Amino acid sequence: MNTSFDTEEQIYQKQYAALKLQLAYLAEHSPYYRRVFKLASVDVASVRSIADLSKLPFTTKEELNQFYSEMLCISEDAIADSVVTSGTLGEPIPFHLSENDLQRLAHNEFLSLSIAGITAQDKVQLSATMDKLFMAGIAYYMGLRKIGAGVIRVGPGAPELQWSTIKRFSPTVFIGVPSFILKLLDYADAHGIDPAKTSVKKIICIGEAIRNEDFSYNNLGKRIIQRWPVALHSTYASTEMSTAFTECEAGNGGHQLSDLIITECVDENDQPVSEGEIGELVITTLGVESMPLLRFRTGDLCRLYTSPCSCGRKTVRVGPIVGRKKQMIKFKGTTLYPPALNEILNEIPCIRSYYTEVYRNELGLDMIRVHAACINDNEENDKIIKDHFKAKIRVTPEVMYEKFENIEKVRNSLNFRKPVDFMDNRK
Repeated sequence: MNTSFDTEEQIYQKQYAALKLQLAYLAEHSPYYRRVFKLASVDVASVRSIADLSKLPFTTKEELNQFYSEMLCISEDAIADSVVTSGTLGEPIPFHLSENDLQRLAHNEFLSLSIAGITAQDKVQLSATMDKLFMAGIAYYMGLRKIGAGVIRVGPGAPELQWSTIKRFSPTVFIGVPSFILKLLDYADAHGIDPAKTSVKKIICIGEAIRNEDFSYNNLGKRIIQRWPVALHSTYASTEMSTAFTECEAGNGGHQLSDLIITECVDENDQPVSEGEIGELVITTLGVESMPLLRFRTGDLCRLYTSPCSCGRKTVRVGPIVGRKKQMIKFKGTTLYPPALNEILNEIPCIRSYYTEVYRNELGLDMIRVHAACINDNEENDKIIKDHFKAKIRVTPEVMYEKFENIEKVRNSLNFRKPVDFMDNRK
C-alpha cells in the first residue's frame, strides 16, 4: 500500500519503528557492525529517537569497499541475487540480495514509479539493462509488474530499435538515460520521425540530472523538453541505497520513501545542515536483510527539503545533486563540480560530444581539460566555447578538439553503465 500521504507524525513513527528493528538486526547479524559497535561502545538500545542516530558512527565508502564481505548478514546459500555498484569513484563493490531484499526492491519501485504517476493502464518501454550485474534494471521491471503496468524490455542503445518499438507497441512511458534520449531525438530528426506524434507522454529520467538547484530544467532537460513535449520526471538512486527518490508531478525534488530509508544531510564538521543548505547526503537503509547500511556517507552533495510538497505529500525531498565531495575541483581560485562543467557544455550548440578531465600540474594545482568534438570545423567554435566558460564560471579550461569517434570511444571505454563525461586523473 502506498503510504506517501501519511501525516508527519505517522511518517516519524513508522520510520522509528523500522529503525529499531534494523538496529537490532545489525547488532545480531552483522559481523562488521557488531565489531564497530563494540569498538565505539555503542548500545543500539540507547537510540530512542531518529535524532539519536547522531550517536552512531558513519559508514564510509572506503569501509564498504574494504569490509563488504564482513557486512553480509545472511548465509551464502540465502543469497538470491548479486549485483555490483556502478564503480564511478572506484572499483565496483559486490552487493547481495536475499529473496526478501528482492521483494523490498520491487516495493521500492512500486512506490517510486507510482509517485511519478505510472499506473496499471500504462505501457512502459524500459531502456535500461537487466543484465551486467545491474540492480536498477531488475528493480524497474519488478516495480512495474507490481504496479500492473505493461513492460517492453528493449534495453539500452539501438535508436532504430527504440523508435520502431515505440511505433509498434505504443508505450505511454519511456524509462532511459537523458543523454541517450538526446541521441534518440537526433536519430528522429535524421529519419523524419516526429516524437510529438508518438504514444509516449512521460519519460522517467535515470542516471543523470535534468534539473538545476532551483528545480528549473538544466540544459539537458531543456534540450529534451523542447524537442519532445512530454512530462519529465527525475530520479536519484544508488545500489548501496536499494531505494529510489523520484519526482512527483510538481518536480520539486525526489520524494523519500520513508518506510525504506532515513536521510540526513551533514556539513564538513558532520553536523546537520539547515533546511535548504547544501550538505553531504547520509542514508540509513530500513528493511534490508542482506547488506544493510547504517549512516552511509554517499559522498553526494545536495539539499533536503522538509516542507510539504504541493502534491500533498509530507515526505522529505532530495534536491538535485550538486556534485560529489571527492570530485570537487579547485580551479584558479574557483570551486567547481563536474555537473557545473556539464551544464555549460550541454548548452553550447556547436558541441556534438565531449568529456572533461581534471589532473594536477607540476605545482600540484587542479587543472581542467575539455575534450570536445564539434558539429563542424568553424573557426569561431573555440571563441564560442571559451566565452561560455568565462560567462558562467569566470575561468577558461584548456580545450582539445578531437574527432567524434575518438570522443565516443573514450566515453564508452570504461564499461560503465552509461557513457562517462568526467575523468578524475588526480590520483
